[in-house]
Amino acid sequence: MYRHILIPTDGSALAEHAVTNGLSLAKFVGAKVTVIIVEDPFGGLSVPETRASRRQALDAFAKRNEQVKNHSANVLSRAADAAKQAGVPCDTMQVENARPYEAIIAAASDRACDLIVMGSHGRGGLSAVVLGSVTTKVLTHTKTPVLVYR
Repeated sequence: MYRHILIPTDGSALAEHAVTNGLSLAKFVGAKVTVIIVEDPFGGLSVPETRASRRQALDAFAKRNEQVKNHSANVLSRAADAAKQAGVPCDTMQVENARPYEAIIAAASDRACDLIVMGSHGRGGLSAVVLGSVTTKVLTHTKTPVLVYR
């Protein structure tokens, strides 16, 4: 059935639900998993102090970058621990990309994943258009099957 499952996460409760269910599925079918977290490399460029000096801006950017890296490492560590407890072989990866859906699709292709398991808020209508959705973009741009948990 499935041999290699990609599980994108951002550390949110919804994403953690998808990680848990993805690991259960992987255990059931005897697949290995790769858990990915995608960081926005430009997210720290909006420094709250509008009149901040260059040094203050660089310090704020470095502090934010460190916080993001720590968060990502923590999320991936929890996923790896859960996989180990479930007896599922697991790799983790941290990627920087301003378009998370592209990084997810590329990882699935590069790692020869035959399924992507991810969470979705299930937004529809105008809120889906305005807010956008990584899951929707993955669904519409990938050739890899996607299992969506809500």
